[in-house]
Amino acid sequence: MANSFNYQDKTYNVSDTLDVVYRIKEGEKERQQKFTGMLLQIRGKDEGTRMITVRKITRSGIGVERIIPLSSPFIASIALAKKGNYQKAKAYFVRGLSDQQLRRKIYRRKSV
Repeated sequence: MANSFNYQDKTYNVSDTLDVVYRIKEGEKERQQKFTGMLLQIRGKDEGTRMITVRKITRSGIGVERIIPLSSPFIASIALAKKGNYQKAKAYFVRGLSDQQLRRKIYRRKSV
């Protein structure tokens, strides 16, 4: 499927909110930094070239996107923070939405 990927036996879909923990080396010290954001897109055909784009909104309201290669040795872990229910392959439309509009579109449950 084009709108999901597997990482360490777990499947993640576009519009899921992910916690990506990155290892950052500063001089001789190494620390870990968490980047929590919504999965916008998945690129690449095989495991060696697979990349994901994760977007978060900072406290000051500025959107930050990070492109993460899944074959990077600097990824400590990827965990699911919140499940989304978007069906398309890419979620670029969220770039123009506020936080409240985004929650209304992505994380609402459709009643039958």
